[in-house]
Amino acid sequence: MAVDYRIEKDSLGDVRVPRGAMYGAQTQRAFDNFPISGQRFSRRFIQAVGLIKAAAAQANKELGHLSARAGNAIARAAREVAEGKWDDQFVVDVYQTGSGTSTNMNANEVIARRSNEILKASSVHPNDQVNFGQSSNDVIPTAMHVSGRVAIEEELIPALRALEKAFRKKARAFDRVLKSGRTHLMDATPVRLGQEFAGYATQVARSVSRLRHASDELAELALGGTAVGTGINTDPRFATKAIAKITKATGIKFREAEDHFEAQGSKDAFVSASGALNVCAVALMKIADDIRWMASGPTSGIGEILLPAVQPGSSIMPGK
Repeated sequence: MAVDYRIEKDSLGDVRVPRGAMYGAQTQRAFDNFPISGQRFSRRFIQAVGLIKAAAAQANKELGHLSARAGNAIARAAREVAEGKWDDQFVVDVYQTGSGTSTNMNANEVIARRSNEILKASSVHPNDQVNFGQSSNDVIPTAMHVSGRVAIEEELIPALRALEKAFRKKARAFDRVLKSGRTHLMDATPVRLGQEFAGYATQVARSVSRLRHASDELAELALGGTAVGTGINTDPRFATKAIAKITKATGIKFREAEDHFEAQGSKDAFVSASGALNVCAVALMKIADDIRWMASGPTSGIGEILLPAVQPGSSIMPGK
């Protein structure tokens, strides 16, 4: 029977790695050490890591720290990671060492192995070339910000804008429809249905404003701070060059952190974004609940509006 693993070596000795795996010893050790949830990193996060590694390789090549041959191969392999070609090779659990070192090394090993395939050589090293001038402590916070900001700008805000537009359209259509206002489900003074829908549109618009502010905070990147924020072992020109390339690749503006110690010693901007997302979720739940109550029935509920049917209901409760 053929052996289904290969032997990789690190500072602790030999490690058995699946024969076809693109990753190496450090990823395998992390996979073995953190069998916690089976939950892996998202597509957006892996995309961000790939974009960062590609930008870093290009910047280091331009600064003379990588040969053109190595830099181009690393950038190509990292772009493949960003495009999703190697998602199945990112095997480390999301619940792992706090700084994300294992996932940073997972990326370094996959990109190095793919770079060597491209070069038909074994000259690209995960640490010495792929991770040159970087640290888990600035790469992972940067990936968090890039993935969060890109998702907010490309997916969430456009969807919310479309929802706001739909509510504005309904507000105009319902402007002459008179109904009872309510507090705690008890009838109150009259309002127009259009006024209520205009209120929903404004709730969504305010959520977009909060998300825009949060997204701008996420535009600050920790890249260039390396291990503790001092920028040790990296070219002082590196961050500016690499972040400009991330901006170009995403089409979304990013900038170097004003204070690397704040950027790496806290994740306040990420917490702020989480708060804005929470407010948005609460607003959408409130709107959905209002519409659900107004559409309740059809014979014994409030029954003020009729939602278009999208599928057959229960056999005993057709309106369900």
